[in-house]
Amino acid sequence: MVSIDPTVATPRKRLQPRIVSVNGVTIPREAIAQEIQNHPAPTQFEAWTAAASALAIRELLLQEARRLDVRAEPMADDAGRRETIDEALVRTLVEQEVVTPTAGEGECRHYYEQNPRRFRSPDLFEVSHILIAAAPGDGDARVAARAEAEVLIEVLLETPHRFTELCRQFSSCPSREVGGNLGQIGPGQTVPEFEAALGSMPIGTIRKVPVESRYGFHIVRVDRREEGRQLPFEAVRRRIGDYLDERVRRTAIRHYIAMLAGRSVIDGIELSGSPSPLVQ
Repeated sequence: MVSIDPTVATPRKRLQPRIVSVNGVTIPREAIAQEIQNHPAPTQFEAWTAAASALAIRELLLQEARRLDVRAEPMADDAGRRETIDEALVRTLVEQEVVTPTAGEGECRHYYEQNPRRFRSPDLFEVSHILIAAAPGDGDARVAARAEAEVLIEVLLETPHRFTELCRQFSSCPSREVGGNLGQIGPGQTVPEFEAALGSMPIGTIRKVPVESRYGFHIVRVDRREEGRQLPFEAVRRRIGDYLDERVRRTAIRHYIAMLAGRSVIDGIELSGSPSPLVQ
């Protein structure tokens, strides 16, 4: 399925225009109002501009598809959702008119060598914690929980062997039954604040300040770290190729939209070629 990125619009410095048209074809205000729900934005004007832009781009592409007498067959995705004929026309037009090269071996290898950190397996951590729970909206409870966590950290820095004992006594997490051990965890398996704290901690140490999350305050100890490893080029060659091909494709589509807009008469909104107007 092809969808349109409305951010190719640059709003004019005036109030919401009454009429948006592409080569004399008016985009109905009712259609723009309905399209707004698909373009959340900080202000109503920005949402309106995004919606109007999306529909103007679609009209621009549909006019070109009809001019070229494009023949399109609607497709269905894995979920059974079927394209409308207009969606099929836009997709087919882009497939026919925007032809891009695929990334070669040399380009992929160059990208791999220039971005080595993107192609490492993640670090894995074995972590234990003590959770002093406090609800996100309860200010008094969170102040008290932080204070309790700080006191426990002071005790543990002096007597680290008491971690399991204090965990069973004070932690609100079910892991207290196993000394707070969370097992081996990797990216995305804990809340972001907790995950961010792990990378900077020496093995076997207790963090000197509690980690705050929506659950409360965590006293954290990293028991073991398994360093990620560099993935071989052969393992990521296809992923790099797909990424580079998509980047080239989006740039080409952006230029194609700009070319069509440049030779058309568009009123009520300004269209540019940046950023990518069509994305999957």
